[in-house]
Amino acid sequence: MAFGVIQKYPIEVTSSLRPQRAVGVSIPFNADAVFRSTYTTAEQIKSNLINYFLTNKGERVFNPSFGSSLREYVFEQLTNQTYSSLEQVIQNDVQQFFPNVTIENLNIYGFEDSNEMQIELTYSVKNFGINDTITLTL
Repeated sequence: MAFGVIQKYPIEVTSSLRPQRAVGVSIPFNADAVFRSTYTTAEQIKSNLINYFLTNKGERVFNPSFGSSLREYVFEQLTNQTYSSLEQVIQNDVQQFFPNVTIENLNIYGFEDSNEMQIELTYSVKNFGINDTITLTL
């Protein structure tokens, strides 16, 4: 269940220079110092969405309802019903855990030859004018 987020302006809106304080950490953890900091709200929201979709339900300690069930679809037959079900899961998850994020466009592509599925999610963030796209390959 989502919790109420305090509505504050992003750091980059209130500061003309690059902020001195990081907003959060970026996914994946592959920087020289293990964590790569994010300095903009747009970067952090994108990182939060990627983290959510790459986490399985029950995988997060003390928060078993956090995470998506995308990996359950990896070995499913790629049919119109599978795509429709997956779209519904993604839309429900974003609505529940990211109430300020609006899905603008959602495309799911299946590649049977390589057993891959690609999810392309274009989103916007209410009140901040943030628009971005995430591409996940499973």
